[in-house]
Amino acid sequence: MRAVRGALLLGGLALLGCGVVGLLTDPYVTGPLGVLLWAAALVVVHDGLWLPLVCGLGAAATGRPVLRGWLVVAAAVSAVAVPAVLRAGDDHGNATLLPLPYLRNWLLFLAASAAAAALLALVRRAVRTAPRRDR
Repeated sequence: MRAVRGALLLGGLALLGCGVVGLLTDPYVTGPLGVLLWAAALVVVHDGLWLPLVCGLGAAATGRPVLRGWLVVAAAVSAVAVPAVLRAGDDHGNATLLPLPYLRNWLLFLAASAAAAALLALVRRAVRTAPRRDR
């Protein structure tokens, strides 16, 4: 097991090194320091805000696995959708940049996934409380 961990560590460090070299040598990246600061801020926001929020909501949903699952899915989709929602309409003259109604689609997904989770919770409850027949 120690060899596998060492190999994974070396592989991860090699990939990190490739990323840093690519960042510093890419001609399209004009301010690599700005990118590194953005990445550091992302880590701070993730570990200082997002992760405690998701873990706190998950802890509050103890005993409700369907709700916990839905919260994880909603958090993951929201992490991807919120930047597009916040940038909607900011196309800089290029109508093809963010052409979809992202806020509506995000809210529809949250509503549909919440309805599916509620239906699953009802089915689980019905199965759990149904009288069992002995064979």
